[in-house]
Amino acid sequence: MRYIFRFVFLLVLLAGIAVIGYAYVGDLSPQRSPVETPVTLEVN
Repeated sequence: MRYIFRFVFLLVLLAGIAVIGYAYVGDLSPQRSPVETPVTLEVN
C-alpha cells in the first residue's frame, strides 16, 4: 500500500512540474493579422 501512495505522489509531483514548465515555456498566443473578405450584396 505504501508503494501505491508513493507512486501517486510521484505522479502528482511530475504533473505539477509539467504544468509549471508549460506555463513558462508554452507560449500559445495567436498571431494577429487583419483579414479582409469582400462581400457582394444583391440590392433590388
